[in-house]
Order: sequence, then structure tokens, then C-alpha cells
Amino acid sequence: MATRRKPQQESKGWLSKFVQEFGWDVLLGSIAAFYVFMVPYTKVEESFNVQAMHDILYHRHHIGKYDHLDFPGVVPRTFIGALLVSILASPVVLVLHLLHAPKFYSLYAVRLVLGCITLSSLRSLRIEIRRKFGYHVEAFFVILTSVQFHLLFYSTRPLPNIFAFCLVTLAYSSWFRGDALSTLKCLTIATAVFRCDTVLLFGTIGISLLLSKSVSMKEAIKCCISTAFLCIGLTILVDTIMWGRVLWPELEVFWFNSVLNRSSEWGTHAFHWYFTSALPRSLLVAYPLFMLALLLDRRLWQYIVPVFSFVLIYSKLPHKELRFIIGAVPIFNVAAAITASRVYNNRKKTLWRWIYIGMLVSILISLGCSIVTFMASYENYPGGYALKALHQAVETMNTTMDRRVHIDPFAAMNGVSRFLENNPPWSYSKEEGITLAEYHTRNFTYLLSEHSKIDGFQCLFFVDGFSKSRLQIGFPPIILDMKILPSQTGQAACDYLMDTLALSSEKLTRKGHLLIQKKRADGGWIMDDN
Repeated sequence: MATRRKPQQESKGWLSKFVQEFGWDVLLGSIAAFYVFMVPYTKVEESFNVQAMHDILYHRHHIGKYDHLDFPGVVPRTFIGALLVSILASPVVLVLHLLHAPKFYSLYAVRLVLGCITLSSLRSLRIEIRRKFGYHVEAFFVILTSVQFHLLFYSTRPLPNIFAFCLVTLAYSSWFRGDALSTLKCLTIATAVFRCDTVLLFGTIGISLLLSKSVSMKEAIKCCISTAFLCIGLTILVDTIMWGRVLWPELEVFWFNSVLNRSSEWGTHAFHWYFTSALPRSLLVAYPLFMLALLLDRRLWQYIVPVFSFVLIYSKLPHKELRFIIGAVPIFNVAAAITASRVYNNRKKTLWRWIYIGMLVSILISLGCSIVTFMASYENYPGGYALKALHQAVETMNTTMDRRVHIDPFAAMNGVSRFLENNPPWSYSKEEGITLAEYHTRNFTYLLSEHSKIDGFQCLFFVDGFSKSRLQIGFPPIILDMKILPSQTGQAACDYLMDTLALSSEKLTRKGHLLIQKKRADGGWIMDDN
């Protein structure tokens, strides 16, 4: 006679299956969500997509009210990514609207939706890693990804690089699965729609697939051309409507960055910068582990060489940022995880035991470095904190006067977005080209400004930002300095958050501070910086 399972046993069995299937996803998702709630504001590099998401959700078909028509940016970007995220987030935003929640909560919604998309692509890769390399490699892949700051911090940020990253990660999953055509399709979509520079990765992986005879030349050309035509047609259709002119955004980006080489106007680095600065800071302990993997497992050569070649070729472009090569990080983490698994499996042997202990210590050190980087990034959005503080301060005054706020470029590039704007009687302007002498003649009630003295306004308070990190003997070993720094008027803060701990003193001066100025009725001003 069969015995019935007790409810407690069934509950434990269900929980065990859930943890086994989704436990790693919960870990990565929790860290990504923590970054969203702790650092919700966005930088200038995310400006187009975050403003586009706001406008799609709140202005809908009234394209004339969209932000990109007034502030188009240096090069146009596609609306497809913002449109996808906005559609998925719209039910949550509708509920928030019915509950009369502040619009700021919608920023959490769109970023969390984007995070779910990104983590879903990582889940697909993780499953293929488990199938191809085993459970231990899967576990170390997740652990190494968890202790790295940049990948999960970026995963919820509305950058074109992140939309492309999702497709690149899916391409890696197909690559591990042996599906060459799906790999090429994902890379083609990423290149044609979101980031034209993905063509370099497409080229190196494509050559690898052809050399390994995973796909024939005829099949590859047929697949890529058909996919490209569909993607180019879609992006031209959508973006022509949104921008009001016939447009393929990534073609203009390619022309600007690669043909004209205008991207170097936003700063340059040495050829070796990705290998000596960006990747070590991003991968941390995974950096030496992935290099050891080349010696320990020859199966990885077919995967690492194409991705490594992509980074090597990209290094020829003078303007460099980690987000440009963020798509290479998962493959390097896979290689590092294979090394870590090999060390773990041999940990009982004398020599390997010491290597295993060193690896564990290095993982803890990597976690500490990520915590320090997070602490710095938390303080790196003075514009967002300044506008939030202004709203709170004015709401407590119960004043009926106009609340017209001018947001200068520095504030707009360092945390301010339309999601932070309150409903009337508040109104906001990002008008550029106003001289300091003109402010008192304009009808602005408050100013978010990087300048410490503006005629006709008094300083309500200032918000300082991250200055630099320094080492000391004692505890804590690393100190983060928060200083009011002289700002260089008119220079864009082009370095993204990932470069916080590696910025030179010249770039750090751009981080500066923001002062909230209030207009005086008598036209005079009082300055108090204490």
C-alpha cells in the first residue's frame, strides 16, 4: 500500500526545487534591485532612453511634447528599447497613477523591468553553462558575477549598451548550445538596432563559427542579410516616426564615431586601457582566473579568443569606456568560473589547498572593492539629490508662490530626469545658454546650479558629491572624500560612474557640487556656504 507524503515533506520538496532552479536568479536579482533602490538616479549617458521611457508613458502619442525634440543629444538613438520597456512597465505605472503615487516611483518600475530583461538573458546563459560545464562552474559564475560591481549595477540602467548586452548574452547562450544561426541572429539585431560597434564582436564570433564549420558561408549570409533587413526596416519605421525624419540611428552613430572619429572629443585613453584598467576593475578576482583558464581548459579557446579579439580591436578607438565592452564580461566570467571550479575540485591536495585559500580571500577582497565602489557611486548623483531636497524643502514651507525651477546642464547630466519632476504648480526648464547675469531677469524661482554665486538669488543649500578615494593605514583602509570642488563650466562630465575610482584629478573637478538658489524679492542675494 502506497504511503501518502506528508504536507511538510511536499513543501520542502517544492522549496528545494525552487531554490535549485531559481536560487541563483534570486541572488543576482536581489543585488540588482538593491542597486536600483539605493541609486535610482541616472547619468547623462542614460538620458535619452530614460527621458524616452517617461515620455512614452506620460505623453503617449503627443510626440511634440517629447524631450528629445528639444534636447536631441549628439547623435540620435533608437526608441525601440525604450518602447519595449515602457510597454512592459505600463501596467505597474498605471497602478501607481491610480494610487496617486509620485512619478518618481515609475523610474523604479522601468529600471526594474529592464533589470528583469537583462537577468533573464543571464539566466539563459547560466542554464547553458550548467549543461555544458557542470553545476560547480554555474555556481562560481554566479558568485563571481555577484561580487563584481559593474555588471549588476549596469544591468538596470537604460543604456543602448545594456539593450545590446541582453542580445549578446542570448547569443552566447546559443553559441554554447551549438546553435550558430541563432547566435548570428542575436548579434545582427544588436548591431543593427542598438549598438553598431557590436559588429566587431559579430565579426570575430562569425569568423570563429565559419572556421569551426559550425555554419556554412551560404547559410550565414542568408541568415544575417534577412535578419538585418527586418531589423533595419523596423528601426527606420519606428525612429522615422519618433524623430520626424527618415532615420536609421545606428548608421548615424557609426558615421559619427567611426568615420568622423568625433567620439574622441569626449576623452581618450591609451591603447592598453581596457586591459590594464577597465577589465581589472570590472572583473576583479575573475581577471587572473580567466587568464589561467586558457592554460587549464583548451575547450575555452574557441570562446575566449573571439571575445578577447573583440576587445583588442576595439582598443584602437581612442575614446574608451567600460560600457563599450561590457558584453565581453560574461564570457570572461565563464572562463574564470571554470578555473575556480578546477581549484575547488582539487582543494584537498596540498598545493591546490593554498591556491584555494588565496582564491577565497581574493573573492572577499573583490566584494570589499565592490562595496567601496558602490559607496562612491551612491554619492555621485548630486543633481538628483539636489532636486529631491528642493522638493522636500519647499513642500514644508506651504508657500503658494510660483515654483519655476531652472536645471543647469551639470544638474541635468548628474541625476535629474523627467521622472523626478512634480506636478503643477511646479514647472521646470533646462534652457541652455543663459548667462549668469541673465538669471535675475528671468522668471525662475529656484535654480539648480553648479555656480556658487548668482546675482539676485540666495543659496538655500548645497549638495556635494564624491571627490576621490584615498588609502590610509588603519581602519577603514579606504576613505571616500566628499568635497566641494571647483567646477569647469561648459565641460561635459563624460566619464560614467564605472570610472569613479579611477578618475584623474582633472576629471574629478567636473564632479563638483550643486547649489540650490532661491530668488530674492529685492533682487539682492545672500551667500552662505557653511
